[in-house]
Amino acid sequence: MPAYQTTPAQILELADAGRLVDEVSAHMVATGYSVEEPERESWRRSLPALARHLCELGFGDLDALVEYQLPRSSQRIDVILAGAEPLHLRPAYLVVELKQWSAAERYDEAGCLLRAPWTSKPLLHPSVQVEAYCSYLVDHLERLREWPEAVHGMAYLHNATADSIPDRPSPRSYRNMLYTPDRADRFPGYLAARFSKVRDGRAAQRLLTSPVRQSARLLANAADEVGNRGHFVLLDEQRAAYELVMRAVRWADAGRRKRVVVVSGGPGTGKSAIALDLFADLLRQGRQVNHATGSKAFTRTLQLYARKQPLHPSQRSDRLFKYFMNFTASRKDGLDVLICDESHRIRERTTRGQWSASRPQVQELIDAAKVPVFLLDDYQVVRPDEVGSVAAIKEAANRLDLEVDEVTLGAQFRCGGSPRYERWVRCLLGLENADPYRWTGDENFRLGLADSPEEMEAILRHCNDRGETARISAGFCWPWTLQSRGGRLAPDVRIGGWARPWNAYEEHPPPGIPSSSYWATDPGGFHQIGCIYTAQGFEYHWSGVILGPDLVVRGGRFVTWPGGLRDPKLVSRDGRVKAKNPDRLIRNAYKVLLTRGLFGTLLYSVDSETQEFLSRLIPRPRRLGPAVAPGVRRVGEGVGGNISQQGLSDSRPRS
Repeated sequence: MPAYQTTPAQILELADAGRLVDEVSAHMVATGYSVEEPERESWRRSLPALARHLCELGFGDLDALVEYQLPRSSQRIDVILAGAEPLHLRPAYLVVELKQWSAAERYDEAGCLLRAPWTSKPLLHPSVQVEAYCSYLVDHLERLREWPEAVHGMAYLHNATADSIPDRPSPRSYRNMLYTPDRADRFPGYLAARFSKVRDGRAAQRLLTSPVRQSARLLANAADEVGNRGHFVLLDEQRAAYELVMRAVRWADAGRRKRVVVVSGGPGTGKSAIALDLFADLLRQGRQVNHATGSKAFTRTLQLYARKQPLHPSQRSDRLFKYFMNFTASRKDGLDVLICDESHRIRERTTRGQWSASRPQVQELIDAAKVPVFLLDDYQVVRPDEVGSVAAIKEAANRLDLEVDEVTLGAQFRCGGSPRYERWVRCLLGLENADPYRWTGDENFRLGLADSPEEMEAILRHCNDRGETARISAGFCWPWTLQSRGGRLAPDVRIGGWARPWNAYEEHPPPGIPSSSYWATDPGGFHQIGCIYTAQGFEYHWSGVILGPDLVVRGGRFVTWPGGLRDPKLVSRDGRVKAKNPDRLIRNAYKVLLTRGLFGTLLYSVDSETQEFLSRLIPRPRRLGPAVAPGVRRVGEGVGGNISQQGLSDSRPRS
């Protein structure tokens, strides 16, 4: 279940018995979340306040979905009230964001960000927050897309007054309502018009069983985003980051002090969605804006999608999407905004051949725009010459006497939005202070172990053939023949009798084979094996990962063996390790590869001891079945299953 299903009357009953917090906590732990004391305190205070109010007004039997997990996201909604309209009995929903706040003031001119006494960080206005939740639900759930008017939203601040909290930013709607006790006279009339007092469980069931819209990959939406035909729905910290950049732009217009914005978060937390939303909106405003990365594959793919749009010649894709190395000779503050995505790939200095720039590359990027924006993940550094980190960017800003706005993203929007899988990967790779443990399943994400590369390829080919993108990537542990021969790529990745080529290295590969920049997005990429440099920054529905001899299990733990690498960036031709921290780089690389999948991941290790170890962590199913979209079950199908020749299914064991 993506939510703890109850009613306002039952919430009060549990609260009076002292069991409410433990019941909700048990549900959260069972669905893969850790529970901290501030969260428990919020449930203890806010849930009974809302429930008591509803019961007093005669709505104690409404279905209440507590801590509802958004589809394909680890983000959660405090409460969704579900019932039927009193007149037509159509399904009706009220998304409720509960806040204990007693006071706050505006942080920015637009009113989307607030400043509260208990923190120095800007907070998203609760009305903006709940409005985004409503939009996200309608966008992702098929049954709500059929009737979007069924979804309303309200920020419920039971400790505040109208004077102590800034009003919601305009325009006002039924999706961004704001409740405070001194406005309570409006609430009974709204509820009476919205919900029948007679319980109708069909609305909650309709929401909980709704098919989830096919997940659109980020870059597949890039052309629509740039062409002003769509937006990504930004939630919570994502929206706060967006608003901080827009505030910095307004301050630059007013001649106020220059600010640097730093947005950090792990894989799948929405960094690139923020970058593209900002880029598109600033472009529409007529701003001088560039998008830059240190990745040839990512930048060239963005350029390709942008070329599909009828842009003005001054907005040609090669002028809009650039590389970090392109700003050495830029005029100081010549751009309004420079959006630096994948900033963990910033180098120490820009170099060309034997020439090296006089300034650090991070300073070149800061100097290039009135508002420099950096989006990064400290744990995605995979090359020895990459120095991008939150600390390095803040240090450079401080040297230049510039102020920094920082936002940390926490929610997960890849890997089925599964917090379980994200933590499982960190523990597996030794990136968290915990031992690897057995995967217990998550209906939103599928994890499987293949017995051979042949089986992995067969399963993923079935997924790919039915229109869901699938790719196989591997650790950089095999030599790479750079030139094709006779119209073919050399089958360098050899495991037993199975052999496949790496993704093409050439800019103009043989017909039917994409260049390395488009391996992750071109349909022809399925037939080659991707490496860390072509997979990083991308996502696909199904991900196969081959663990090479550079990461093996010995004595019950993963250890790295740099001698197994063939990456010229990390090892020399004679096998000498060039990197100062190869252990961390190897683990980071596999973390990237293991977090590319939207629906599921399939693993295989070339090392027999490692494969045996993984077989004890990833349980085999009792029954195998074809894959369906995560969270959606076919008639008569359980939630068990791991892998099969028909596809992937989730690995939760049956009782």
